[in-house]
Amino acid sequence: MATKRDYYEVLGVSKDASAEEIKKAFRKKAIQYHPDKNPGDKPSEEKFKEAAEAYEVLSSAEKKQRYDQFGHAGLGNQGGFGGGGRSMDDIFSMFGDIFGGGGFGGFGGFSSGGRSQRVNRGSNLRVKVSLDLNEIAHGAEKKLKVKKYITCTTCHGSGAKGSGGFTTCSSCRGSGQVTRVSNTFLGQMQTTSTCPTCGGDGKIITQKCDTCYGEGIIQGEEVISVKIPAGVAEGMQLSLEGKGNGARRGGIPGDLLILIAEEEHPELTRDENDLIYNLYLSFPDISLGVTTEIPTIDGKVKVKIESGTQPEKILRLRGKGLPDVNGYGKGDLLVKIHAWVPQKLSAEERKTLEKLQVSPNFASPQGNSDKGFFDKVKDMFE
Repeated sequence: MATKRDYYEVLGVSKDASAEEIKKAFRKKAIQYHPDKNPGDKPSEEKFKEAAEAYEVLSSAEKKQRYDQFGHAGLGNQGGFGGGGRSMDDIFSMFGDIFGGGGFGGFGGFSSGGRSQRVNRGSNLRVKVSLDLNEIAHGAEKKLKVKKYITCTTCHGSGAKGSGGFTTCSSCRGSGQVTRVSNTFLGQMQTTSTCPTCGGDGKIITQKCDTCYGEGIIQGEEVISVKIPAGVAEGMQLSLEGKGNGARRGGIPGDLLILIAEEEHPELTRDENDLIYNLYLSFPDISLGVTTEIPTIDGKVKVKIESGTQPEKILRLRGKGLPDVNGYGKGDLLVKIHAWVPQKLSAEERKTLEKLQVSPNFASPQGNSDKGFFDKVKDMFE
């Protein structure tokens, strides 16, 4: 699959562009690559779809925030308008309003080619998906059983009973809009609005479907497979286009929004793309040095602790952290050394430590010779 271009680059705006600037940029691109201006030109059609896809994201405060934070990965993996997503009719229906009046008509002599009819849109759904660190590190595929409105299986979304269950609206003649001309002191003024007779559908149901009662949708459920990219984080939201609630009478389905939740790992703590492991060692191990095993996402690895390693020292295992969600390398595993001081000592252990207490190597770094050995150890290791 081809790599998507940066949406800001597609529209030719900066990241701090205002909503109005983004809207104007899209309008300019839409005029440049409009199918009526470039009939039969496939590259222009793809650029038109690309601009519409970029505008859909950047004109939505919620989607723009996700895109700015996580890039294309934050918007899901269903592709855009040109990748099995929305059709040209869908685009005209969704964004025609920014050109005013009846869809794309009225600018530069271009029309919407009869696409001004209103299209219903289903509502979005939101689900939460919990992932453990292993799934976050390698990506995961989840199957979600979602209860939602689906297209009526009897009428296939038309809302009508049989093929003859509806008729073309006589008021708008199937366009879904009516145009009125009024005389003002400035001259004649033409206004276009949604047809009040059919509500913008362009047709009137004469015999309603017995299953959905004319709505075109019924309550049902769907098992949806979603691929979650590696490196996602708590609170990140992915979007599956067209997998939300079905729309009335064959409209555009809503989206399925997937909220990521992280399950706590028993040993590793996440800090952005880095992982932290707290390694507790005994005083003899820290003093003499030791080779020990520590956990990572991909299993245990051995690390060598040099003799004389000081508490709070951090060892860095490069590339043992989590991958960046946008593909910019991997984080590290940070091993933080802690001293484990026993709370109780046997008589023999105490005798041994008291012998060490007088050794110059075990003197307090502050030189407080009046302090007991155990107090010195406590000062060093806490």
